[in-house]
Amino acid sequence: MATGNINVTAENIFPIIKKFLYSDHEIFLRELISNATDATLKLKHLSTLGEIKGDIGTPMLEIKVDKDKKEIRIIDQGIGMTGEEVEKYINQVAFSGAEEFVEKYKDKVEDSGIIGHFGLGFYSSFMVAERVEIFSKSFQEGSKAVRWECDGSPQYTLEETDRTERGTEIVLHVDDESLEFLEESRINELLNKYNKFMPIPIKFGTKEETLPLPEGAAEDAVAEKITVDNIVNNPNPAWTKSPTELKDEDYKSFYRELYPMQFEEPLFNIHLNVDYPFNLTGILYFPKLSKSVDPSKDKIQLYQNQVFVTDNVEGIVPDFLQMLRGVIDSPDIPLNVSRSYLQADGAVKKISSYITRKVADKLISLFKNDREGFEAKWDDIKVIIEYGMLSEEKFFEKSDKFALFPTVDNKYYTFAELEEKIKPAQTDKDDKTIILYASDAKAQHSYIDAAKEKGYEVLLLDSPIVSHLIQKLEGTKENVQFVRVDSDHIDNLIKKDEEKISKLSDEEKETLKPIIEEVIPKETYTVQLEAMDSNANPFMITQPEFMRRMKEMQATGGGGMMGMGNFPDMYNLVVNTNNELVGEILNTKTKKKQERLIQQAFDLAKLSQGLLQGEELTEFIKRSYQMVK
Repeated sequence: MATGNINVTAENIFPIIKKFLYSDHEIFLRELISNATDATLKLKHLSTLGEIKGDIGTPMLEIKVDKDKKEIRIIDQGIGMTGEEVEKYINQVAFSGAEEFVEKYKDKVEDSGIIGHFGLGFYSSFMVAERVEIFSKSFQEGSKAVRWECDGSPQYTLEETDRTERGTEIVLHVDDESLEFLEESRINELLNKYNKFMPIPIKFGTKEETLPLPEGAAEDAVAEKITVDNIVNNPNPAWTKSPTELKDEDYKSFYRELYPMQFEEPLFNIHLNVDYPFNLTGILYFPKLSKSVDPSKDKIQLYQNQVFVTDNVEGIVPDFLQMLRGVIDSPDIPLNVSRSYLQADGAVKKISSYITRKVADKLISLFKNDREGFEAKWDDIKVIIEYGMLSEEKFFEKSDKFALFPTVDNKYYTFAELEEKIKPAQTDKDDKTIILYASDAKAQHSYIDAAKEKGYEVLLLDSPIVSHLIQKLEGTKENVQFVRVDSDHIDNLIKKDEEKISKLSDEEKETLKPIIEEVIPKETYTVQLEAMDSNANPFMITQPEFMRRMKEMQATGGGGMMGMGNFPDMYNLVVNTNNELVGEILNTKTKKKQERLIQQAFDLAKLSQGLLQGEELTEFIKRSYQMVK
């Protein structure tokens, strides 16, 4: 039997492992299973090269838990280790500058990455174990099996043992602070989280299966039940296969495997597969989204060689795609660094750009191949696409080929199609194409109706980031302006050369304006007298486009105007000087009746905008009944 000291550069290596490297000790199982998987994959590779005699069988990993003995065993049938290899790989910890490392990452424990990257994969055992044993026998002919033991101090023992099976068995003698890991449910949870798609079958316990009855069996025949190995992982997940091997149902089935609690099927998927200049595979799914931006991210799972790493892909996947779901697997993403490092890393930038390009290309393909189907999905995917148009310049450039602009009548146009459609009718006297839009088709119905009577198209743009998007479109498209349909009366929205003649003279207007201003709250409303069609409403409330848009942009982040989010709403009260009721207001002899007519017309205008509420609404209803009587 040999004894010795583990060769580390810092004497306090074990306290560092237990205390600093990870805030969550559960990763010990991931690390040990990763090592066991590597040993098994190496065996399979050597076998294909003809360097191992005989059949290696179908090697698997096995996890055993003995609650009474407080033991967890991780067993593999891989290449195993000789005594010399144990000395080399276990006793000489490949870890330089442990103290410097801890100092560097003391504030970023969660960013410290996979321990294996620092040569410490096996030593994660001591996060949960007071004593660890290794039993191992190498695949090499004539090699002796060995047993290694360490109690968490720098001393260890190494001796020959009588093990006959090829491979390695690690025995963790669990400490009293980590007894939770002796629960079968906890181990199942960890296997499902980290090892669900490991490339080697993992056995944890057994399960009972019912054999199918043979054809022609008697009605009262009882099916035989047998006990089989409980394999807890899928070694060949969909993303490891070629897209040509998979059908639509395979992709949907894999989505259900990834997200068993998601009952809605994804809209479509994007298969990622590249091996140069970096290695990356994966499948991304567009889920069904509501109209509002979904603030919850962490839906895409990041793997490295089929080992789960994290579901926080910030810095790797572009922000606008973090509302997608799916899997990315890449050995080229550095996993032991902070987000700021990731953002500056050249390989990560290329991966992020590649993912953006693949998504854009998929959207172009879907639009070209099935426009009707794409239009039907638009409401569910538009928030992601609009966010991408705002945040990723290359995505914005490609978006002209698939981004849609729906109208209130459920017609869909690309920007080029829209411009061609509306240019003849919606070009103003300054040769600018005015794109009218509504954000709420019901609330803005009267304004939409007025625009449609003129033969104008009105878009329905109701996503929460629309103000930012139209600002960007106005900055990149030539001679185009977006105007919300309720921001002014229709003749002012698209000004033509001809001007309406007012039935009221300038003197009458000067008389009328202060009469109305006495009734209307000046701090919120600006009275504006306009000559409109005689059948247009007498009073109309509008909200100036610029002020409203800046407030909306401020509310959703940005906008360039500090404090606008707290600025009170300001409206215009547009008075139609050609409407018969306005003439009656002017000519009414009694002030009381005049005020009542103004208040009634004003409340009707507020009602049409959804601005009449509470006590004001109650008073309006009472007054309306009195006027009817």
